[in-house]
Amino acid sequence: MAAGGWVALAGVALVLAALLWRRHRAPAPGGAGRVCVAVLGDLGRSPRMQYHALSLARHGRDVALLGYLRDRPHGDVLRSGRIRLVPVAELRWLAVGPKLFQYVVKVIVQAIQLLYTMLKIEQPSYILLQNPPGLPSIAVAWVACLFWGSKLIIDWHNYGYTIMSLSHGRNHPLVQIAKWYEKLFGRLSDYNLCVTNAMKEDLWVNCNIKAVTLYDKPASYFKETPLELQHRLYMKLAKDYKPFKPRTESASLPAEQSAFTEVNEKNGCVIKTRGRPALLISSTSWTEDEDFSVLLQALEGYEQYISEGAELPSLVCVITGKGPLKDYYNGLISQLHFKHIQICTPWLEAEDYPLLLGSADLGVCLHKSSSGLDLPMKVVDMFGCCLPVCAIHFECLHELVKHNENGLIFRDANELAEQLKMLFLGFPTLEGKLHNFRKNLRASKQLRWDESWDQTVLPLLGQND
Repeated sequence: MAAGGWVALAGVALVLAALLWRRHRAPAPGGAGRVCVAVLGDLGRSPRMQYHALSLARHGRDVALLGYLRDRPHGDVLRSGRIRLVPVAELRWLAVGPKLFQYVVKVIVQAIQLLYTMLKIEQPSYILLQNPPGLPSIAVAWVACLFWGSKLIIDWHNYGYTIMSLSHGRNHPLVQIAKWYEKLFGRLSDYNLCVTNAMKEDLWVNCNIKAVTLYDKPASYFKETPLELQHRLYMKLAKDYKPFKPRTESASLPAEQSAFTEVNEKNGCVIKTRGRPALLISSTSWTEDEDFSVLLQALEGYEQYISEGAELPSLVCVITGKGPLKDYYNGLISQLHFKHIQICTPWLEAEDYPLLLGSADLGVCLHKSSSGLDLPMKVVDMFGCCLPVCAIHFECLHELVKHNENGLIFRDANELAEQLKMLFLGFPTLEGKLHNFRKNLRASKQLRWDESWDQTVLPLLGQND
């Protein structure tokens, strides 16, 4: 039987199992006020779904936040009395048989496991599901809604089949099955959210799915970091990461000094270190849709500009995140021998990441949407911290990054190197474009997540439901 046949057969079996279970089970009390927020992924690395849970809790909903528990979710989620974490056990898979067979079996086992977890929670009035990953979670969530009499809301962050195509190619049978599956089961939802107007239009034109655009917005804790907090963060990071340590080791240095800040011994105030390096930050999941060799090549160009006599500061480049390609890129980084640039790739605690963004001088984004229809949340967070951004071009990026207004858009490593040179020339005294971008971001007074969510999602739920 073809792989598509096995997937369809598994879907039918799930529906029958749910209906039989419901028939032989006593009726559950109504699920008014309860919502299941689900992602078949790591909750700690799913900020948008955490934001959904917090917004629901803020409006008096009891939330079952369901997913993998690898990295710790944000403290606000853990402290909320209305949010209950529901862990999904991760499969430790044994590689036996052909890869296609392994994948099909894995999907079927995940489907059974996820359905069992969803049917153990208290009856929800809504299941709010992240897609991707949607195979098998969309079908499972639909079956669970059928069982509970709940409504299904899909939050479309991207298309799963376009992400699969990065590894397998657009015409691979698995990619074609995933595409068929997303379109078919996506139509079974009651409501749909998406991250851009471009995706909203594509869902309607190509999938006949009506969606509401809920742009990613920064949470309230993404803001510029006061100098005292910057210093505390730098001193903490200096314990583990050399680029945050003072440039030179000397007995005459202040006791509390980092590469960027120091405590004035006369009055105890924190000041910025003279001749400090510029702090450049990027964040990533280290996947195929972000080519970090572009940044590494641009840094080589920046180093060349300095060696040719350009008045540019030294750089500390921090790349945060976890993912499958991290070891590969760390290998490339170890082969680079810069005199004026230091690179580190830390994994930050959830509470430290916004502080570092709010302390940086420039953000760089290398996210290239697999579908051309989603926007990088990392840029949203950077803008929340009034941090200007250089971002690599793709189709709908203009919905977020306004070239020459809140940042710059580049197409290759050479263009990025030129932009770094132009932005950091005369740093930190010269008030050039970098200063103007930050000023524009401060003046923009963009909506925060809570305000945007209340305007967009709350009407879908029905305030008295």
